[in-house]
Amino acid sequence: MIIDHPLLGPRDAAEFTYMGDAKLIDRPDWKSGTAARDFYEYGYLRDNPAGWHEELWFHEAGDRSWLVVTRNTLTHEISKVEMARDVARKRGRST
Repeated sequence: MIIDHPLLGPRDAAEFTYMGDAKLIDRPDWKSGTAARDFYEYGYLRDNPAGWHEELWFHEAGDRSWLVVTRNTLTHEISKVEMARDVARKRGRST
């Protein structure tokens, strides 16, 4: 599988480590009244979709960047690759 890194171009997937669902970017608010339940769900509950899915990948054998890869889990086709920091900023996170 080839991942088209936004900065470095096409790279072999062997350079990357799959780090889970991209929903991990959306960390719960620790000040919330439901923080304990929210962090439990954040840490332990995951979807396992068949089809298109946004995933976090870490470029371990490269520039050590974090990417959000939109990948079809059935065919391994990749439709979009973005820097995770850009996705976090779009979702309202400052860092």
